[in-house]
Amino acid sequence: MGTRTAHIVWDWNGTLFHDIDAVMSATNAAFAEVGLAPITLDRYRELYRVPIPRFYERLLGRLPTQAEWEHMDVVFHRHYRGHLERCALAEGAEALLESWQGAGGTQSILSMHGHDDLVPLVRGFGIEPRFVRVEGRRGPSGGSKVEHMGRHLAELERELAGVRAGRTVVIGDALDDAEAARGAGALAVLYSGGSHSRASLAEAGVPVVDSLAEAVAVAEGLVASAHQ
Repeated sequence: MGTRTAHIVWDWNGTLFHDIDAVMSATNAAFAEVGLAPITLDRYRELYRVPIPRFYERLLGRLPTQAEWEHMDVVFHRHYRGHLERCALAEGAEALLESWQGAGGTQSILSMHGHDDLVPLVRGFGIEPRFVRVEGRRGPSGGSKVEHMGRHLAELERELAGVRAGRTVVIGDALDDAEAARGAGALAVLYSGGSHSRASLAEAGVPVVDSLAEAVAVAEGLVASAHQ
């Protein structure tokens, strides 16, 4: 293919970073703290929603109190960090990132993983130079990516002449990624290997794929179709 004209905003957790086993272990540890029974991966993917308290609401039958939410969040992150070293990049991710950059494409990461933890994690895999920006969450956890995406793209548009929201595709594993893309005027492709079931992802009304290689191919096609 020729030079890439699309910009890709990658999600991290559940997309480039295959951490679903760590997420499940940490989730069930947090559930145990408040007397909830453990859940299976299929059940998790069926119920998961962002903001995270909405996910807990589906399990509890009510929104958690602020104290419950804060406690579960602390427990989740403590257990999650303990499992991180056993997690790896998603299959084929490193080669895809290298190929996209090598063909002249730009890409960035926008994640709701805490920024100060995200940057060294990405750096540790040796892939940081593939991105024009690596940005994680600053502030409380559990919220939506929507407002963060607007800022992320606005800053990239100011800094890089070739980046425009209409030529940007967000690749992520959650409905929230599609909502964030829509709110920023970007396109989206959702990947079924992370936090949501395929049926849940279909609710977003955007392409759903089963591999990151397919996600990149579809992303390029979306931008080409939008600018014919």
